Amino acid sequence: MDKESLRNKLTALQFDVTQNNGTEPPFRNAYWDNRQEGLYVDVVSGQPLFSSLDKFDSDCGWPSFTRPLAPGDVQENIDVSHGMRRTEVRSKDADSHLGHVFEDGPKEAGGLRYCINSAALRFIPKDRLESEGYGDYLRLFTP
Repeated sequence: MDKESLRNKLTALQFDVTQNNGTEPPFRNAYWDNRQEGLYVDVVSGQPLFSSLDKFDSDCGWPSFTRPLAPGDVQENIDVSHGMRRTEVRSKDADSHLGHVFEDGPKEAGGLRYCINSAALRFIPKDRLESEGYGDYLRLFTP
């Protein structure tokens, strides 16, 4: 999708975060404290990226996950902006900037914290997965 089409599809914040590597304010975003079961998909492409089953409260003000749905769903790049060395996370299909991954996550879950901007995501509650075309992912939420 070209940049102009994306500008028309996304909010200004979603465009800034996904296309310009922006960051939304902590604790003032849609999903930092969302506790519903469901999937988080790329706001640009709809690619499933994260599950609520891997979400945890990191007290950082952004949604945090211990891992993506599948290792190949996200790409990692070295980011040296803002005078820091971090690992940026981008969606594989749309190349959307999502956020960063840090090594201060729960040790029992692998030690990673995928700190993701809500503006880069769309949340699909478990009870709407089937109707929105993500029915294959219902298996994640059944014991």
